[in-house]
Amino acid sequence: MIRKAVKSGLTAVLLVLSSLSVAAPPEEFDGAIEHARLLGARKLDGELFHVQGLVIEGRHIWVTSVDKVSRRGFLHEFDRASGRMLRRIELTDGARYHPGGISLAGGSIWVPVAELRPHSSAMLVEIDAATMKVRRKIHVADHLGCVAAKGRTLVAGNWDSELLYIFDLNGPVRVRTVPNPSQTHFQDMKFVGNQLVAGGNLTWWNGTVDWIDWPTLKVSRSLRAGAIGPLKPFGNGGPYTGEGMAIEGRELYLIPEDGPSRVFHFRLDA
Repeated sequence: MIRKAVKSGLTAVLLVLSSLSVAAPPEEFDGAIEHARLLGARKLDGELFHVQGLVIEGRHIWVTSVDKVSRRGFLHEFDRASGRMLRRIELTDGARYHPGGISLAGGSIWVPVAELRPHSSAMLVEIDAATMKVRRKIHVADHLGCVAAKGRTLVAGNWDSELLYIFDLNGPVRVRTVPNPSQTHFQDMKFVGNQLVAGGNLTWWNGTVDWIDWPTLKVSRSLRAGAIGPLKPFGNGGPYTGEGMAIEGRELYLIPEDGPSRVFHFRLDA
């Protein structure tokens, strides 16, 4: 009986692995980031948990992470030069404790804080970057895992970014949804000029960084990303684009590891 159960279990595992293999994209990428050169990595000194979002501006680095054991979410601020943690605030809101990918615009950091399940609920939280005080909260009847901010516009992805929520903050908040134009499960996204730049995973081993024209939402460029190991759930690694992402011109910053974490600095080809 035991031998039969073990055999059945192994068969089930092989079927799962087979399905994952079939679902993987036809061209796996085993490098770091396509058309990019790794310049170095900055260690972040301070307690971090399961990392979600990344923002870099001036002398500061902001990171969101979730402690799944205690069901608590946080926004952390680091000194960019030294990697030393400066401040941390808790974002937990009852059943909503999972912060996602973040953006900075107009002196505000926007953070989605959601229940850890699809088709649930979230709060879009606006935080003053200078004081780390909450400015306002917008309730959304769905899980939101990332957000990009530009002026009075927010674009947020739900679970696996199957849908993009577009918020118009001019006057009463207006919301509409559109399908994700990419197959990538976006984890972090930013507005860069007239484009959305979004990074995420396709499988446990691969992801992409996509440039999406705004407001047409057509993908104009896509760079493949490989993984840093050991892979989750057995280690801290996964696709380089699997969690936090920030971009400044041709400088791309990624934070693929749970705490203890490093910010990887890449330079994109022209």
